[in-house]
Amino acid sequence: MWCEEISDEQWARLEPLLPPLMGRGRPYLAHRLIVSGIIWVLRTGAPWRDVPERFGKWTTVSSRYCRWTAQGVWQAIWASLQREGDRNGQLNWSMHFVDGTVVRAYQCAAGARGGQHKEALDRSRGGFSTKIHLRAEGHGKPMAFVLSGGEQHEAKFLARLLETGAVMRAGRGRPRLRPERLVGDKGYSYTSIRKYLHGRGIGITIPRRNDQGPDICFDAAVYKERNKIERLVGRLKHFRRIAIRYDKRASSYLGWLIVAAILLWL
Repeated sequence: MWCEEISDEQWARLEPLLPPLMGRGRPYLAHRLIVSGIIWVLRTGAPWRDVPERFGKWTTVSSRYCRWTAQGVWQAIWASLQREGDRNGQLNWSMHFVDGTVVRAYQCAAGARGGQHKEALDRSRGGFSTKIHLRAEGHGKPMAFVLSGGEQHEAKFLARLLETGAVMRAGRGRPRLRPERLVGDKGYSYTSIRKYLHGRGIGITIPRRNDQGPDICFDAAVYKERNKIERLVGRLKHFRRIAIRYDKRASSYLGWLIVAAILLWL
């Protein structure tokens, strides 16, 4: 019953990071049932009403996902796992990778109050879509996400991506945010980006476009490591709720990305 959604080993690490079972009034239904139902929806992309009865009422599963998303619970869990990984030497700061990928938005994602542009939805060559901008650490685990409309260029969101996902270090001092080196594809090859990275002491492994002339300092061996973030994109899109956007609100879709990131960190 449990193994198809979350293993005992994963649950042992996740359970201490979840809110207490006691709510206002009667106690919550066991977290493991509800979290397993949320992961089931993440994997299958099914509507909330199709959640199997073994996970409890679909309304309970749905409301807890929405409540924890609004309260920042998923984000706090992800940050805790990153801190744990950093303390154990499992977080590689020597190089980080950046990339962007477009996902199609289903027709039910349209219609949010305030306009679709505010909800990271727009039309690109691929149709009605959202673009996920992501940063991964040196081992290929997700560090940060930023959402935009599908037609937006990756370079416009690099600064936001690098200013998101700070990790609290052990002891005193500010959270760590900047890697030693950033690896990206030609889509990030702009003079403004190179100046931005140089000004923050971040090494650059970004190939120049053909119209920019040769780059004698380009490290092809390091650039080959970029396949880690491409594989990360593939792993994220194994979750159907991410591969196709069904959510009207960007915050809800971002919540699914964070739940997937938690599973990958676990």
